[in-house]
Amino acid sequence: MLTIQGQGHRFCDGVSRRQFLRVGGLGAAGFTLADLLRGEAKADLPTRRPKSVIYVVLSGGLSHIDSWDLKPDAPADFRGAFKPIKTNVSGIDICEHFPKQAAMMDRLSLLRGVRSVENDHFLSEVYSGLPRKAGHRPAFGSVTSKLLGSASSLPAYVSLDQPSGGPFDFEKPHYAGASHAPFRPFGEAVENLQPVKDLNRLDDRKKLLASFDTIRRELDQSGSMDGLDKFQAKALEMVTSAKVREAFDLSKEPIKLINGYGHKCGKFAHQADVKILYDWDARPFIQARRLVEAGVRVVTLSVGSWDHHSGANQQIFDSYKLVFPVLDQSICALVNDLNDRGLGEDVLVVVLGEFGRSPKVTYPGPGREHWAEAGSMLFAGGGLKMGQVIGETDSKAERSKSCNISFENVLSTIYGVLGVDLNTMLTDFNGRPQNILDDKNPIRELVA
Repeated sequence: MLTIQGQGHRFCDGVSRRQFLRVGGLGAAGFTLADLLRGEAKADLPTRRPKSVIYVVLSGGLSHIDSWDLKPDAPADFRGAFKPIKTNVSGIDICEHFPKQAAMMDRLSLLRGVRSVENDHFLSEVYSGLPRKAGHRPAFGSVTSKLLGSASSLPAYVSLDQPSGGPFDFEKPHYAGASHAPFRPFGEAVENLQPVKDLNRLDDRKKLLASFDTIRRELDQSGSMDGLDKFQAKALEMVTSAKVREAFDLSKEPIKLINGYGHKCGKFAHQADVKILYDWDARPFIQARRLVEAGVRVVTLSVGSWDHHSGANQQIFDSYKLVFPVLDQSICALVNDLNDRGLGEDVLVVVLGEFGRSPKVTYPGPGREHWAEAGSMLFAGGGLKMGQVIGETDSKAERSKSCNISFENVLSTIYGVLGVDLNTMLTDFNGRPQNILDDKNPIRELVA
């Protein structure tokens, strides 16, 4: 990435450069557009529509025993307040507050008894498949961006989550390279995608991009920037492309469809004993669908707050009564929308948290605590085998009794859908080759 130092000033297109200039104006996302498109051109892209994944993270840890792995015959201090309901697949029961999922279980698959290594809110496993103690590994979206590139003028990897920053941003590219960081459509990053207002501003943007041509040619001694004119032209096209702007523009969606996803259809609370209720925001689900439809390979989003501990007076269950139905509506609206658009086989939807919750409820509080021994996840589409439950926990949902499914197995499966070669090695910051995952085995029941 080329940076020109100097005093900050504002060009006529209204973009603040703040003592630096970066091609295309998307430097706030950690990469230039030309870098992104150069990586795209190097990728060996298939002729058919490449597959994508929408990765829905329930950060905080969804209670598996209250959602997708109920145990109605367990002792009262384990089984919780909810009853199971039958689904449209014989032998599969889920929470009574998930009626929409129950009605379409033939198009979903559940994992039960997924084990995580860490028992705290570090999402390293969620995004890279490996815990922090395995070293800083690139997020799976960054790996996908590096190895596969993009099949469109959009980035390969988009995160719809605004992290708190620092060590708690778990979607970092690390040694995959800064150009493969997720594009986050917030603030200046997306403001720079707004259309220019007149031809003079467009001309100035062309001049800005052209000004890098001679300088970058002089700096490049390796030949890696051959064809720079092509990349600069495509970078300009991306900045001014109506397709790119529209992919991020939810105003293009009819209100009826947005309401169908459940936007602001209900209130939820982090904990019911904290009397602060929030509108459920379903817009990230719709945004994710728009992005994969436009060609983005990996879209991640984090919805709700799932670190429910409170156990006094059944408050944890009062919280779930509020939030489960709206989560149910958003998930099913997304799956239906993708299928209606002919994308069901091309887009994999994954819904997961970093762990489950302790099956035994303690009173008064903390209720259900962190539980790394068993958790549940939901899969839909992507050409995988649907209408099944994979894995089984014991009678109290404490541990898996059938197999050991790890986050590495989950991401191996996702990489397989996307077309990432798991035998590829990436060089870390110390110059040592690293596996993408140490356990490369996908979940065989899903890929059969």
